Amino acid sequence: MSSVKGKRVFICADHGLALIYFLQSEVVATLLEAGVEVILLVEDDSQEVIARKFGRPGLTVVGMRARQCQTYYETYQPVLQQWLHLLRWVGGSKRVNVKAIDGNFNMAISGMRQRDRWILPYVRAAVWLMRRSRLARRLVVRAQNRFQPNLYADLFEQHRPALVIASTPGWRWDRYLLREAAARGVPTAAVIVGWDNPSSYRLNGAPVDTITCWSEVQKEELVLGADWPPERVAITGIPSYDGYFRRSWLIGRDEYFRQHGLDPQRKLLAYACSFETFSPNFPNIAALADLVSRDELDFPCQLLIRLHPNHFRPGSRFEQEAERVRALVRQTPHVHLVEPAPLTASLGHYSGEDMPEKASMLAYADVFLTVYSTMVVEAAIHDRPIVSVTIDTPGGWNLPGVYSLPLTAIGDWPTHLRFRQAGAGRVAVDREQIRQHVNAYLRDPQADSAARRRFIEAECTFTDGSAGRRTGEYFLQFLERTAS
Repeated sequence: MSSVKGKRVFICADHGLALIYFLQSEVVATLLEAGVEVILLVEDDSQEVIARKFGRPGLTVVGMRARQCQTYYETYQPVLQQWLHLLRWVGGSKRVNVKAIDGNFNMAISGMRQRDRWILPYVRAAVWLMRRSRLARRLVVRAQNRFQPNLYADLFEQHRPALVIASTPGWRWDRYLLREAAARGVPTAAVIVGWDNPSSYRLNGAPVDTITCWSEVQKEELVLGADWPPERVAITGIPSYDGYFRRSWLIGRDEYFRQHGLDPQRKLLAYACSFETFSPNFPNIAALADLVSRDELDFPCQLLIRLHPNHFRPGSRFEQEAERVRALVRQTPHVHLVEPAPLTASLGHYSGEDMPEKASMLAYADVFLTVYSTMVVEAAIHDRPIVSVTIDTPGGWNLPGVYSLPLTAIGDWPTHLRFRQAGAGRVAVDREQIRQHVNAYLRDPQADSAARRRFIEAECTFTDGSAGRRTGEYFLQFLERTAS
């Protein structure tokens, strides 16, 4: 592909999962090896750290200018921008499952001031229409594209990119970069980083020419749910998981157990907190800790709890729950906690440095438990038995202005439903069901193994660790087509 040599590409990787996707796989490496120069736009305060950690010839790291994006969003016709953003988020077509965007919509409007709620009937009517009318969706997408602050003129003039790639199709602040690229006639592309992204965010926030995704089911969500032309959607797998498939991130078992003070003679139950925004996880954790500490399972067990990134938000309800978990760990035997340090404070926890920790937790867990987290996919890659724990907290968070949703009510959300329909794991709604399912898996770890394998093939497509290379090669081919 000599025609792409010397071309420059912007890649927006402004959060931790995007850094894993682009830098801890072969995506960026494939572009660089073909002679393409990459200008990586990252979270501003992390620029120097990322440049030191991942720097190599041909790669330039610059700031994303998120503060300027936020200032523009909050000061230039902010009410109109906010409503267009919400409509884009929740106004996808009803031709695919809309349970997730229903939840997002209810959460978004729950904190509205009483004096502003007069507009809700009109918003609900607009959402109803958008879900049934492609024209209505197109008008909303077109209306938002006129908000373009021209924040990156100097970067475009200096580097003259032949392609701009973002980790979403304009769902984050990357929308302003993508809109500016489109206005300048620069081809644009996006990738799907998260398992639930196409079912949770829907319509584009900017003009995007092509997008890559994990699987046929994600492609269907993009085509039917967000009006993507099928020929502009490429299935290239999920580069972030290449290290899992290759087993390249594993810490040795003995070393991993030493790091966390685990007992090699006890079975390991691993619990990853999830769905924090909608409901507390503490009842799940308390039930598991009680079963383990009382030795009520068929084998002596220990529990390793992984906090959610939300738990590290200062002053939040999530931080308060994390303190309850820490107190429980201190006073309960055989219960341990995972709290890795972030790559940088501004990126937050679990921002890329965490893959060896996470891979090892998954590989060595005798049973993995969570609340339908994306980690059910990651656990299935490691062929670990999976239990989704959904013990409800009466009233949810029980805080004024905070929307809560019972954990037992989310089983029909798109990704959750696929997990259940695939038979890749089991669901527990109370302490007794946890005990039954964990005991069953401890007695027969290979139970549901074939279903887990089929689940991974359906959700990830490529299971040989090649997704990063495939994605990079797709962008090289797209560069070649658009450059000719």
